[in-house]
Amino acid sequence: MNISQRRSTSRWLKTGFWICIAIAVAVVLRRLVAFTHPAQGGPPQMAALDATFASHAALTLAHILPAMAFVLLTPFVFLRRTRWIWPERLLYPLGAVVGITAYAMSTYSIGGWMERSAVIVFNSLFLLSLAQSYWHMRREEQVLKRRWMTRAVGILLGIATTRPVMGLFFATSSLTHLEPKQFFGIAFWIGFSINTIIVELYLHSTEHSSQPERMAMHLGI
Repeated sequence: MNISQRRSTSRWLKTGFWICIAIAVAVVLRRLVAFTHPAQGGPPQMAALDATFASHAALTLAHILPAMAFVLLTPFVFLRRTRWIWPERLLYPLGAVVGITAYAMSTYSIGGWMERSAVIVFNSLFLLSLAQSYWHMRREEQVLKRRWMTRAVGILLGIATTRPVMGLFFATSSLTHLEPKQFFGIAFWIGFSINTIIVELYLHSTEHSSQPERMAMHLGI
């Protein structure tokens, strides 16, 4: 793949990156609104989901608020043109909180063991990638630090990719007669797998590129 093709791929990935960020933030804001102003009507399936999260409000907030902060900081790390380092440094503790609370939240997974297994697998990959990035940061190995952070962010944003998949299941529920507890786990596996595969393909495509090429693709120049 030549540098022109890599730049084109990078532009597509940036578009997906921003879409995932928008979805992730919207999901958190919607959950906060549901906590403060519970809907009186609406589809029974959504009301049941809201009630489940409301019954574990403290744990849910401990997960989604750091997750939103993590997501909002990622553009400053990957798309910045300055030399700020504080956003990247904050990602490590925020990511650790997100990962630990994700394990805790999996104990009341809507999709049961199917969803819980997806959380265990991909959350473990997220924390491993974050830890590897931190390790390379301490050793001042910038390229490896960035590659592992890219993995971590890509996996975390998989939660945004699950939302359109869930939306498809909700939209076709009248035909499939599937309930959230039946398709949430499937949606988690699909959404997180999509992001993980795309990130790995991207990293593989840039593995043998030079440092200037990598910087050009990251900065979109």
